[in-house]
Parts: sequence; structure tokens; C-alpha cells
Amino acid sequence: MANFDLMRQLTRKDGGKIVLLVMDGVGGLPVEHGGPTALEAAATPNMDRLAREGSVGLTNPIGHGITPGSGPAHLALFGYDPLTYVIGRGVLESFGIGMLVGPDDVAARGNFCSLDEGGLITDRRAGRIPTEKGDELCQLLSAIELSGAEPEVRAVKEYRFALVLRGERLDAHLADTDPQQVGVAPLPVQALRPEAAHTAELVQEWVDQARPILAGHAPANGFTLRGFSSDPNLPKYADVYQLKAACVAVYPMYRGLSQLVGMEVLPTDPHDTPADEFDRVAAAWDTYDFFFVHIKYTDSRGEDGDFAAKVKVIEEVDVALPRLLEVNPDVLVITGDHSTPAKMRSHSWHPVPTLLWAPATHRPDAAQAYGETECLKGSLGIFPATELMTLSLAHAGRLTKFGA
Repeated sequence: MANFDLMRQLTRKDGGKIVLLVMDGVGGLPVEHGGPTALEAAATPNMDRLAREGSVGLTNPIGHGITPGSGPAHLALFGYDPLTYVIGRGVLESFGIGMLVGPDDVAARGNFCSLDEGGLITDRRAGRIPTEKGDELCQLLSAIELSGAEPEVRAVKEYRFALVLRGERLDAHLADTDPQQVGVAPLPVQALRPEAAHTAELVQEWVDQARPILAGHAPANGFTLRGFSSDPNLPKYADVYQLKAACVAVYPMYRGLSQLVGMEVLPTDPHDTPADEFDRVAAAWDTYDFFFVHIKYTDSRGEDGDFAAKVKVIEEVDVALPRLLEVNPDVLVITGDHSTPAKMRSHSWHPVPTLLWAPATHRPDAAQAYGETECLKGSLGIFPATELMTLSLAHAGRLTKFGA
């Protein structure tokens, strides 16, 4: 991980500009033994050229064999040890849509889901209902009142929503109600420590009122809650890295995480393509030192088990990539936060293909393309994702020498 005390000593305000391009869940597995991964099957002439010119390797978001969630995986890319800085999805989703979460509030990420007549989950994402439907349901849930806290609920995107409770004696140490599988019922709200028992009762009261409100709204006739959390008060990019950083992301959760580390979130449209996102970087290029650019649908298509669609998203990014290169970044990192093999329909523990292109300072290696197999040949090896920020800063000329 980036040693923040050391970074404060070594970082410089001047130096090159850095772009971190994250194709969410880009890593994968072959559908059939011996076949290509989605990244290897995709036609990516631009990324392949950068791989030949630059250096490649594979990153581990958490550790060998550990499957990460999106929050901790992105924290690792930003240089934060995700085992030290633990953040729940609730605060990420809430910040991403402009719902402030204070240190005494409790936030949760909600998923609308489909329930059968017996109350068992048949679809954890309610058929990915449109955001407009999610907003309509949240308006209905906004009528819920609690005696010991003030609840606020808002739609995030598609089947996702955010719930924030504001009151006294609230504690976010609650277990998820999402069982992470179908064929079972949502779990009851449970406190993970005695101090959270009062909050568990309040959330369960909210759940009990919400269930009959949604009962007639199939496919979104149920919901689960996860990632209970409060504001973690993270160290900020400007303090640790002396960077004026910007985020270009469509999905709210990633916008929220960027805000928590002190990035300025640039305006986007929900329908932005990769080319649109790269145009937004170009328009703001003179204002910032660091750009985090997030592409979501590589992950979504992997979770859907749609190998061909994941390939198509990767190809779309590659076609648009020359627009990003036109701004002449000093350092361009292309990677993912984790792997999402379409074969598994979920996040996985597999190391993530990573490409570092820094024309003034990189050392080309034996890799001839950007993909899992070629990245195994790369000079970067298999290394912790938490080291990407220090590596990027070094290639951008933003770190001074350590010691005499």
C-alpha cells in the first residue's frame, strides 16, 4: 500500500499528469478450457500497442485467493489498504447520489429483488429494472416514518437504492440482509455488536413497513440491504499525494468513493459512452493533475454471464481510446478493480490484467498484447494493486528521492 506518511514527505506538486482508466471487472476466464478470456477475445489494437510499448503485469486487489467487493478493490487502486480503511457500500452509494452521511448516521445500499409467493428470492436484481421504476418505488418508501430515527431513501441506478438513517445512538455494525443467493429469503436485520442493537431494531422496523408497500410491485416486490456504514473520514488525495484529482464515472457508487478520497466529481450523463467519458477528460484536462475514469459495463456483462457482450464493451473502450491519448497523458494506467468472469457470473479472486504506459520512463517488456496470458510475461509481475499509485506517481516525476 502507499505509506501515506512517506507520500506526504516525497510527493511534489509539479510533475506529469496521470490517467487511471478502470474497466470494472475486466479480468476473466475462458468459457472453455484453452480458449481466450473476454479481454483476449476482444479486438483491441490500441491497447495491444500500448502493451507492446509499455509494461504489463497483474494486480491483486486484496490478496491471493481473496474475492473483493467493488469498494475495497477501488480503494486498493487508489493506494488505500482496504483491510485498514473498511467502507460499506451504503456510504458509497449515498455519497454518489448527493446524500450526505455524517459520522453519526447509518447508510445502507439496497437492492430491489424479486420474491416468489413463499418470500424466496428468485432474482437478486429484479430484472435490472429501469432507474425510473426504482425512483417510483423509492417515492413510495419515503412515506415510512420511524419513532427513533429519520429515514431517507433515494434511487441510485436501476435496481439499486440508498437508505440513510439519522438519529441518536446509531451504530452501523449491522449484518447484511442480502444472502447473496437465490432460493432463500432475505435475512433479518442483526446487530454485530451489542451497541448496534438499537439501530438493528430501527432498521428492522423500516424493513417491516417496507415489505407490504412493495408486495404488489413485481418484479421488484422485495429488497435486501447491505453495506451498513458511516462516513469513514478517509485521508484525501490533495493531502497525501498533492494531486488535484478528478473522477469521471457514470455509476453513483464510484462517484461516491471518489468524493470520499477528495476527488472532484465531473458531471456525466447516465447514458455516457466511453468516448463521452474521454471527451469529459479532455475538456477538463488543464484543470487537474489526476483523472480516474471508470467504465462499468465490463463488470455488468460479466455478472450477467454474457461473454460476448463483455467483449463488445472492451472493444468499445479500445475504439475510443485514441481520444484519451490525444491529451498526451504522461502516465496512463489501464486495469480493472477485480476480475468478473462471465463463466462465474460474479467477482472472482483472479489477478487483474494491468498496463502501465509512460512514454518518458517506462521499460517495454516481452508482452505483445493486453490480456491475461500476455500480462503473465510482463515486467510488473503479480503485485498488490495498492502499489499502483506510487508507481504512477514515480513515472509522472512526482516523487522525490528517499534519503540522502
